[in-house]
Amino acid sequence: MAERMQKFVSFGQKMPEKRPATARAGDFHEIYADFIAQKAAEQASRCAQCGVPFCQTHCPLQNNIPDWLRLTAEGRLRDAYELSAATNSMPEVCGRICPQDRLCEGACVIEQSEHGAVTIGAVEKYLTETAWREGWVEPLAPRSERSESVGIIGAGPAGLAAAERMRQRGYQVTVYDRHDRVGGLLIYGIPNFKLEKEVVQRRAQRLIDGGVNFELNCNVGETISFADLRARHDAVLIATGVYKPKPLNAPNDRSVVKALDFLIAANRVGLGDAVPEFAGGILNASGRRVVVIGGGDTAMDCVRTARRQGAKSVTCLYRRDRANMPGSQREVAHAEEEGVAFDWLAAPKSVRAGKSPAVKAVRMQLGQPDESGRQTPQEQPDSVYEVPGDLIIAALGFDAEDLSGWDIELTRWGTVKADPLSFATNEAGVYAAGDIVRGASLVVWAIREGRDAADAMHAYIQSQAKVAAQ
Repeated sequence: MAERMQKFVSFGQKMPEKRPATARAGDFHEIYADFIAQKAAEQASRCAQCGVPFCQTHCPLQNNIPDWLRLTAEGRLRDAYELSAATNSMPEVCGRICPQDRLCEGACVIEQSEHGAVTIGAVEKYLTETAWREGWVEPLAPRSERSESVGIIGAGPAGLAAAERMRQRGYQVTVYDRHDRVGGLLIYGIPNFKLEKEVVQRRAQRLIDGGVNFELNCNVGETISFADLRARHDAVLIATGVYKPKPLNAPNDRSVVKALDFLIAANRVGLGDAVPEFAGGILNASGRRVVVIGGGDTAMDCVRTARRQGAKSVTCLYRRDRANMPGSQREVAHAEEEGVAFDWLAAPKSVRAGKSPAVKAVRMQLGQPDESGRQTPQEQPDSVYEVPGDLIIAALGFDAEDLSGWDIELTRWGTVKADPLSFATNEAGVYAAGDIVRGASLVVWAIREGRDAADAMHAYIQSQAKVAAQ
């Protein structure tokens, strides 16, 4: 092993080739090329094979990263892929959109020793794309069929991960989703330059071919009642995510566009749909001065989308500084390369529409840390100024939609109250996972919780069967 691994001194950190900013800002294709085999093996061989693998402990899925890096370095790619897929329902998705700089790569020991982290995400993407190309991704085929059925509300990452795990055990699985395509925010919220839609559609087709039933354009609570859905199934998982945008709460904010409306329109156009709000210019940044308010990953998706739509200028307004922003630093760097301007320590006070639209902003300064550990922004006196903007987008995060009619216990934030270990709600046979439980979070956490909730539902259904047999 020593001959093949621990080569972080011999080989420097190397990401896959990144397309030039001037070229990639003109289209919605992914910005990184794939690793070639030699480079993937070289980068994998840089792993220090730590006795305590901090990369693994900082991964929500607890992926066995050091082992599949070693297998990659040895050229045992199928074994490496299968080990990666054993703990992750969508490794090709996580390899693309996980903020590795905040998770596995940020915790890498050789990153801490200033040699540059192993490029874990790029290797993970390489492995899975190789697996699809070589036919190693096996069809979803349960060993035997069960008569019990499971209903899953939401076709996003948590719902899809749970559907796969339950179908592997032979359950009859139906996934209900309000949208007309499978994937949730993986399809409609995340831009193509981070995640090509074919990647999600390929994974969804595997579930369909494996016997998972999808009822699309089905809004639970309207198309079908929650009570009726419960009556259809032996267990139900709520994995709706959180879609309600946090308000800007600034005067005249009615002219402000919601981030998700903007991103969904852009993704629908990319999928070939007719989007009147885009064609009419309401949700189209072309030729406009764009101001995005917020500092998370959704804000980064908005500024980079606006740049690709041909915006005249794009400015991101954020109330803290760069070091205290919640979004990925890699995404910020990509945006800066693509021509996005960042106005740090700035908060909106009001919005002016009309012939000279603008955001009236105020300068901020950072005080003591809050509960999250980040410094609290405080307004500087007499620091009001204006940022001109023809298209103003609010990307301040998301809250849960109203689920009060579903007869399940909610938290004071409107999210579903579920046991942190079993994901069970106060109603027998009803479980919840993903953002609808933890609030807006990462795709990798949704996958983890969807898998764990599926295990809990399986245990519940089996326990019910034992009781019935007595």
